[in-house]
Amino acid sequence: MTGSAPDLAVEEPEANEDSPAAGADEAVTDSAAETGGSGSAGGGERRIADLEQEGEIAADYIEGLLDIVDMDGDLDLDVEGGRAVVAVVGDGLDKLIGTGGETLEALQELTRLAVLQKTGVRSRLMLDVGGHRARRRVELRKVATSAAHKVLDTGEPRKLAAMTPFERKVVHDVIATIDGVHSESEGEEPSRRVVVLPD
Repeated sequence: MTGSAPDLAVEEPEANEDSPAAGADEAVTDSAAETGGSGSAGGGERRIADLEQEGEIAADYIEGLLDIVDMDGDLDLDVEGGRAVVAVVGDGLDKLIGTGGETLEALQELTRLAVLQKTGVRSRLMLDVGGHRARRRVELRKVATSAAHKVLDTGEPRKLAAMTPFERKVVHDVIATIDGVHSESEGEEPSRRVVVLPD
């Protein structure tokens, strides 16, 4: 095992995961995140081998954390949408998700920092625990679709509840597929939210 919950001295701000449709400043941040930030070789999508390496480093780190908290879980590694994906699968993992996924978000950030510490490159790695993100994605698609239809019916903008960067990205992606509406993000973390507007 290469990482048993290492002491992370690196502090880096979270890369914004909102959709480029959410504004020019966010598009620039997303573009940098997609190419791995300043440590990337530049241009285009990161190489699959690099992303697989990120997943392996992350899996070692998560395995170390699971040992420390004495929890069992199987780790599934994948590459999707230009990012490494690590899923912890098993029963009794609710404590790693937390209320509204707050613990999961913090754990994902720690895991990204562990990858950064090993590779020197900012990671866009996605961490899921107990299928939480997959379930949330389904819920958010319904919320986004419903909000879009209300905006189309009334012609009035609709503000959604505050969401994490992951959740906002899911909503932006859904809204981008619906004619007659678009979406923006407003506010500051942790109260940042999506606003659905008529075109």
